[in-house]
Amino acid sequence: MSSDDEIRQILTSVKTIAVVGFSANASRPSHGVAAFLQRKGFRVIPVNPGLAGQIQLGETVYATLKDIPFPIDMVDVFRASDVVAEVIAEAIAIKAKVVWTQLDVVDEAAAARGRAAGLQVVVDRCPAIEMPRLGL
Repeated sequence: MSSDDEIRQILTSVKTIAVVGFSANASRPSHGVAAFLQRKGFRVIPVNPGLAGQIQLGETVYATLKDIPFPIDMVDVFRASDVVAEVIAEAIAIKAKVVWTQLDVVDEAAAARGRAAGLQVVVDRCPAIEMPRLGL
């Protein structure tokens, strides 16, 4: 469980966030949270193999984390819990600092592997909820 201090530290230090499972549909939570994070000043990079190469929210969409040609601070996961281990492995490979899984996206074993590899991992939370709650 991530403390308020840890969440505050993450959300005030990261600059570039990859949203894995981004949807082009503006009514989907992944799109809304990505747009919210952009409005808060983060650079948000959409990740979705079905949309790769498109421009969404002013940024190129990438198929995978490893396809992004610049550093990513945080990976925000909008995918099913059964793919979290794969996303965390990619996040480790690209040297991200943080993996954040959205509400109801939980794989504690994968989160433990991420932490053991040096990642900060936030599980089952939403930054678009946490930021207003913490006054950020």
